[in-house]
Amino acid sequence: MRFLFFDVFGRMGPSPFVKGALFGLLYLVGLMSLKGSLRRIFRLLEGLPYERFISLFQAVPLMPEVEEVFRELREGGYKIAFISSGIPRVALRKLADRLGADYISGPEIGVAGGRLSGEVWGDVIEAGGKAAALERLIREEHLESHYRVSVADDRNNLPLYRLCDLNIGYNPDFILSFRADHVVKGGLSGIIPIIRGEPVVRERGLSKNALIRDAIHIGGFSVPIVCAYLAGPHLVALLILLVTLLYAASESMRMFGARLPIISDITSMAAGGSELQEFVTSPIFYALGMIIPLVAFPPPIGYASIAVLTLGDGFASILGRTLGRRNLPFNRDKTAEGSLGGLLLAFLGALLFIEPRGALVAASCGMLAEVLPLPLNDNMAIPLASGLALMALALA
Repeated sequence: MRFLFFDVFGRMGPSPFVKGALFGLLYLVGLMSLKGSLRRIFRLLEGLPYERFISLFQAVPLMPEVEEVFRELREGGYKIAFISSGIPRVALRKLADRLGADYISGPEIGVAGGRLSGEVWGDVIEAGGKAAALERLIREEHLESHYRVSVADDRNNLPLYRLCDLNIGYNPDFILSFRADHVVKGGLSGIIPIIRGEPVVRERGLSKNALIRDAIHIGGFSVPIVCAYLAGPHLVALLILLVTLLYAASESMRMFGARLPIISDITSMAAGGSELQEFVTSPIFYALGMIIPLVAFPPPIGYASIAVLTLGDGFASILGRTLGRRNLPFNRDKTAEGSLGGLLLAFLGALLFIEPRGALVAASCGMLAEVLPLPLNDNMAIPLASGLALMALALA
């Protein structure tokens, strides 16, 4: 949705941008339906020249590897369908022509006098609408006997799963990580061997981006150390908040083609190629995962919770990528080796601030939150699970 929030709203002024982002956030956290969110978002576009809207869409860069992947699929004889709830049909048609897709299904938008009317409609914005669109496509194109594959990233695509023989979660949200047959992160080319039915070989080792990202994550262990010996937790929480606001400003500038020295450079080094096509939100959730324990929990508990987040989650990522062989059955994006290693490091880190029994409880609850497909970002779920478990233990 970068197209709407940054390439369109970002050029309409701060008020539409903030309102559009708010409606999108309400949908993401489950407080607003997709239909309700989209109607409010497109209402903000009322009066925008239609040709301007289309030209902005066509100027959005494609994700890395997209053209190569689509070329391979076409050469392999696959039929390709775009089914989107957020990209209007007229814009989706242009994208399909560019990439050689065979079928499209997207919402319709109102146009009056050469300008957008703010109206949006179509079955794809209804609950289960994507499945209805695919069912209609199968029926009209006589594709009943075809082997069908879905590649999707969020829960809005879940109804498609019952109609497809193979479901791939691409950089998926928590629900699709749990329900997908395969999970692919990083480059889109990772879907090709899965679609072809070739053996899936887990890549070993750490890329430069992953190494920098994990180093930053583990480096957050310095926060409880600083709090314990140099400064109070509330002062440190305030400093983290200020840095987070600066980072958010940097990312907003990057979306509009500008850069904030140092911060933008670090983001570019730590984030993967496909991540850089969007506003990179993980650092914000990570910062909140440290601010909340510092403010909400007594110092020893807050410090231990942050230790579980930084050491447990950080080393689980490293060990999972380098030593992981067995995917967890309930979360195909995690490995047993990574989770067990993260549990051990989380326990040792928490042990510096609390007694052994509490450290084991904090590490166990935090790492359980790390592997479960929860609706809350794990950078926040881990310290909250650890801290709440320690608070309950203290009251017992």
